[in-house]
Amino acid sequence: MGETPVTAGSVRVRYWAAAKAAAGTAEDLLPATGPLTLADVRRQAVALHPGTRLEEVLGACSVLVGDAPVGSRADDEVRVDPGVSVEFLPPFAGG
Repeated sequence: MGETPVTAGSVRVRYWAAAKAAAGTAEDLLPATGPLTLADVRRQAVALHPGTRLEEVLGACSVLVGDAPVGSRADDEVRVDPGVSVEFLPPFAGG
């Protein structure tokens, strides 16, 4: 099973562990004709999965935009360019 390529007109959103379970999928491709904010990405991702716990789960996740951790920056200050992947990583138990 091949991965859908991320293009200059989209942002790949990957969900891991509890986020994957809440979304019911491992990833979504969001249309993006220009830069988005991480807040935009979260809103669009949640809108794709109504009636789920996805919004709550994403709120507890660490986030990578490309290969860079977002850390404590505000979602509306984080730029997500078309062609980039956003990864939502819920807290994991253990070391």
